[in-house]
Amino acid sequence: MLLTAACTSGSPEQTTAVDYRGPDRPARIAAAARQEGSLTLYTTIAEKDLPTLVGPFEAKYGVTVNVWRAGTDKVLQRTLAEASARRYDVDVIHFGSPEMEALAREQVLLPVDSPLHADLQPGSVPAHRQWAATLLSVWVQAYNTKLVGRDELPKTYADLLDPKWKGKLGVEAKDQDWFSSVVDVMGGGDRGLGFFRQLAETNGISVRLGHTLLNNMVISGEVPLALTVYNYMPEQAKKKGAPIDWFAIEPAIARSNAVGIARNAPHPNAALLFYEYLLGEEAQQYFVSMDYVPSNTKVASPLQGVQILQTDPVRALDEIDKWTNLFNETLLKRAGR
Repeated sequence: MLLTAACTSGSPEQTTAVDYRGPDRPARIAAAARQEGSLTLYTTIAEKDLPTLVGPFEAKYGVTVNVWRAGTDKVLQRTLAEASARRYDVDVIHFGSPEMEALAREQVLLPVDSPLHADLQPGSVPAHRQWAATLLSVWVQAYNTKLVGRDELPKTYADLLDPKWKGKLGVEAKDQDWFSSVVDVMGGGDRGLGFFRQLAETNGISVRLGHTLLNNMVISGEVPLALTVYNYMPEQAKKKGAPIDWFAIEPAIARSNAVGIARNAPHPNAALLFYEYLLGEEAQQYFVSMDYVPSNTKVASPLQGVQILQTDPVRALDEIDKWTNLFNETLLKRAGR
């Protein structure tokens, strides 16, 4: 089935519906994908979650998904190495948006102009359209319900400067993305950093390695109010009866995972079908069932109605050393004084 060509110099011959806009677009993509019969996915998605996500797609469309799963660094390295060697095995990549941006810079990914992009949270699709966010890991604030009353909770980041929070605050040690984003929210540059310096000097911030550890320390009461735990952690503990609950200071900061199509995908139509499946309402509901926040605004979210600000994957790539140093200098050293 001949759809819109999407070829690049040195790539194998491809035809894909990536730019097709006719009313029969979904049916044509699905038919072309069935002819190809399969696709190969490189991903970091947890092994236990793959059947929930992949099984319904295979059953619905008759397209087999061959999965290679590994950690973020290995997925990135393998994808880049194969592209450099002009070895065209992978069709779809799904992992963190900073790493997806790294692939885009190397021209490994195919720009896509999908109608589904309009349904996604702001910040989910970069201008080059070579990837799109599928799910959000949102940092929320968790508190021990025996030590902190709901009527006491801060409504803004500035409220954290209240002396009543002295010795009660905690953050995770590797959350530089959250830190840099809140610096922006608080005015950016010296003004935003000044907020954190004042917070660390006046009230102190306990810095702990690991979100699970920080969540558990809220439950134990050692950290009455944690500023950076992922939304599903306190919710799951709360359902088990732990003395913990959560809320979100807006804008809530989120880190995204994303999907992209290989520019030289051997199964381009199947790749496009899977790409749009992950962004569509069906798969997005599966992500919610796995305790993630969906990027698609049409799907009910655990953070429905909360303003969300996605971290900048470009800054995560280009300025990681800068923000790690600022995080350590501002929070670790000052809090330890």
